[in-house]
Amino acid sequence: MNEQELLARITVNPQIFAGKPIIRGRRLAVEQVLGMLAAGDTTETLLAAYPWLEAEDVRACLVYAHRLVGHERVEPLLLETTS
Repeated sequence: MNEQELLARITVNPQIFAGKPIIRGRRLAVEQVLGMLAAGDTTETLLAAYPWLEAEDVRACLVYAHRLVGHERVEPLLLETTS
């Protein structure tokens, strides 16, 4: 499955979680999946906890996060110091 197909699994519905990105229209936010992965959960753990979830959904969350971070720009903050 290519990135575009994976990203098609990420949807937005203003009626669910105030329009945050969710997985296939379900009440599971991309943010929640990423948080569980960051906490040490495995894909297998997530699939067991959410029987409707597919491994490609988890990959889609990672692709989505990668795309967001890839477009981030960080500007250095210059602080003026007084002697």
